[in-house]
Amino acid sequence: MAIKGRSEDLSSGRVRLGMVGGGQGAFIGSVHRLAARMDDHYSLVAGALSSQKKRAVASALELGIAKDRAYGSYEEMAAKEAARPDGIEAVSIVTPNHMHFPIAKAFLKAGIHVICDKPLTTTTKDARELVALTKKSKRIFAVTHNYAGYPMVRQARAMVAAGDLGKLRVVQVEYPQDWLTERLEASGHKQAAWRTDPKQSGAGGSVGDIGTHAHQLASFVSGLTLDSICADLTSFVKGRKLDDNVNILMRYKGGAKGMLWASQVAPGNENALRLRVYGDKGGLEWSQESPNELWHAPYGEARRLLTRAGNGADEAAGRVTRVPPGHPEGYLEGFANIYTEVAAAIRAARAGKKPDAAVYFPTVEEGLNGVAFVEAAVRSSAKGAVWVKL
Repeated sequence: MAIKGRSEDLSSGRVRLGMVGGGQGAFIGSVHRLAARMDDHYSLVAGALSSQKKRAVASALELGIAKDRAYGSYEEMAAKEAARPDGIEAVSIVTPNHMHFPIAKAFLKAGIHVICDKPLTTTTKDARELVALTKKSKRIFAVTHNYAGYPMVRQARAMVAAGDLGKLRVVQVEYPQDWLTERLEASGHKQAAWRTDPKQSGAGGSVGDIGTHAHQLASFVSGLTLDSICADLTSFVKGRKLDDNVNILMRYKGGAKGMLWASQVAPGNENALRLRVYGDKGGLEWSQESPNELWHAPYGEARRLLTRAGNGADEAAGRVTRVPPGHPEGYLEGFANIYTEVAAAIRAARAGKKPDAAVYFPTVEEGLNGVAFVEAAVRSSAKGAVWVKL
């Protein structure tokens, strides 16, 4: 397999990027910044990096952002950047979930492209409004379901689409972690505190935080549309307000069935996202902790291992691969692939064109699907784990 790597034209200049959230001590903000810079398609030139003005300015200056573009609020940033001839073209939103909607709305109305962390919003009502506003503004809106950026996930999707598995029957996806096994939110841990707070995280705990990733991965690779689910959400840790474990049965349109397990109280698991897809001609298996490998099992034949830059992978993996066989690519590179795909779309938009057909990133519509999935899971569980339509 030829490794094409990233060769998009840079002659039109880097994308001028701003960020809301992600200030001092924030994990996901630094991940987004690394991803944006990896392929050299963005310049971070503005930020409202904290809701506390003093901290926001200090965080921006540490990153080399000019003082006059270190903003104390996202409202000020949207207004002033939209008025500048050299204002930002896109904004990254890396705040707690409850702030995604008002921030995204403000920047779309200012005519600025949006790159938003998941989940898109905390309610389907808000998500639908963002879908409508994105269409009206004709801006690009990406949701950073970063696992869709892994080369072997792209390979798996291409194989399913090509019919290598035949008619799909079973989809199994799981995402167990162990970091919330104890009541970490009571210790002052910032990440644990907001992720387990319904006012900031929304109605879903583990189902919204990591279950949405599992749901998007299964849908992306299989190409199937989820029809209905039966969910059992549990808060195992005493005093916790949101679920920390979820088991879901899934029915897809067309007859395929699925199961999803997401847990943040599973000792021994770090980020064990795993997907299996089975059809009448074979199966595929992929694990996020071994991201450069994909197992393919044609029915009646020995399982075979496909690797990212060597054995068996084709153009679907090759176009989002940077380095030769034996050099691993992982979490940051997968994240960077989403940013680079968005950059390609923004450059095309500059010229009034559409990006190449191979360019893919999770859209605002996929973000809406994720929010609908969370709401359906909460509704199903609240009714005693009954089947509900999405």
